[in-house]
Amino acid sequence: MTWQAEVLCDGTATGEVLCLEAPISFWGGISAESARVTLAGHPQHNQSVAGKILFVPQLVGSSSSSAVLLELIYKGRAPRALVLSSRDAILPVGVLVARQMGWGGLPVLLLANPPVKTGELVAIREGGLLLRGGA
Repeated sequence: MTWQAEVLCDGTATGEVLCLEAPISFWGGISAESARVTLAGHPQHNQSVAGKILFVPQLVGSSSSSAVLLELIYKGRAPRALVLSSRDAILPVGVLVARQMGWGGLPVLLLANPPVKTGELVAIREGGLLLRGGA
């Protein structure tokens, strides 16, 4: 099964899905040191976002979220990709800065209500094509 997402930052990635089940801010919600969800009471509390295709249903403000993502990229602990359900300008800034600094980056896509589950394998191709099964 495939879906066409809107591209906010292009790129490719393959990996295991982690679907966040509640809103989150990277600032204060995800540790830049451990890449774990640190927000108390969050359904994915203490789970690592490192190396995951991270599906985010809703972000909670803070322009500092881009700095947390930038630090995760720098330290090699970032998700492999972000798939957002709603448009966001803050997290893509972290990716753009990382690319400008020569630290790499990750795809950021916009796709509302994707029918994927935590643990599934997906692949992202340039141009925003999302494939279930990592094919």
